[in-house]
Amino acid sequence: MQFFKDLSLSAFTAGFVAVLVGFTSSVAIVFQAAQAFHATPGQITSWMWALGLGMGLCSLVPSLVLRMPVMIAWSTPGAAVLATAGLAGGFSMGEAIGAFMVSAALITLCGVTGWFERIMNRIPMEIAAGLLAGVLARFGIQAFTAAQTALPLVLLMLATYLLGRRLLPRYAVVLTLAVGIAWVALRGQMAWSAVHLSLAAPVWTTPEFSLAATVSLAIPLFVVTMASQNLPGVAVIRASGYPLPISRLLTLSGLGTLVLAPFGAFALNFSAITAAMCMGPEAHEDRARRYTAAVFCGALYVVIGLFGAVITGLLTAFPSELVVAVAGLALLGTIGNGLATALREEGHREAALITFLVTLSGVVVAGVGSAFWGVVAGSLALFVQQYGRSRPQGG
Repeated sequence: MQFFKDLSLSAFTAGFVAVLVGFTSSVAIVFQAAQAFHATPGQITSWMWALGLGMGLCSLVPSLVLRMPVMIAWSTPGAAVLATAGLAGGFSMGEAIGAFMVSAALITLCGVTGWFERIMNRIPMEIAAGLLAGVLARFGIQAFTAAQTALPLVLLMLATYLLGRRLLPRYAVVLTLAVGIAWVALRGQMAWSAVHLSLAAPVWTTPEFSLAATVSLAIPLFVVTMASQNLPGVAVIRASGYPLPISRLLTLSGLGTLVLAPFGAFALNFSAITAAMCMGPEAHEDRARRYTAAVFCGALYVVIGLFGAVITGLLTAFPSELVVAVAGLALLGTIGNGLATALREEGHREAALITFLVTLSGVVVAGVGSAFWGVVAGSLALFVQQYGRSRPQGG
């Protein structure tokens, strides 16, 4: 099979790091969202089952078919919205499931009609690259702020990364991760007590549809997922140069959510952070073989879904400093490329820089994250600077 010929250690590591970062950075928020709707332990496990299978299959299958990296993740800002709105509104689990399905139907509609892709096609590459750099730069910063609580670990991983880039550039992230794991294991900093042996089982919840849940849960979940997840996700795809069928993949994520929502899949969408890891040169120097990183990432998500608590415990056993350090270092090349693309054209430079800074600020307005507002600010700046300039001067 061609996949096994294309698979490499660097792609394997990129897929693992993507899962490690994507999972550990936000799984606590997903748990909080489930608990906001008074989920039982069985229902929380079912959420992980549904999300794991949804993310895994929607990443693995298209990546194999298209031979390009397709990365689907859960909506972290969506989970945060649900955790807040769920507690405030006192909604039942059935009403929450109904809201998940309404949001999924709206996302599917955006994919089927092609509305979202047409909007994205009108955003200049420099704005998209500024958005990408702004989204990823926060992870780059966190890699070094982790030194405040784990200085020896961060310095060791940084030194390993720099030496790896000099001597074995293809395996720099592999070596950095291996050295980091060895360091924390030798110092007894792995939280093995979090690992529990059990299989996940799906739990069906009958959806209930109400106007209150649609307005308070479904609409905010849809808006936040599209603006804070799918928009930067497409920016990563565009900046990476992969001609993926955006509308069809968006439809797939919407339908996947719709089918798995009764089991707890609240929102599946394009990934940004983890996609950059699997689409960048760290995954493989050959662009045509980077899809294997996404396939392996998808396979790991399926395993997470099937084995639930076991894999959750294994991934959360890693110290948070190790996770943010390896994520930031793995994304350095992509951040640099994003900034280079954003600032290359003088006519778009200021607008791209505004996009980058607003996105990096992390500002949240009306419950919508900085990725959306970065694009809005950059597009407005570009409009003000460029409007009317190309028109011929008449006399």
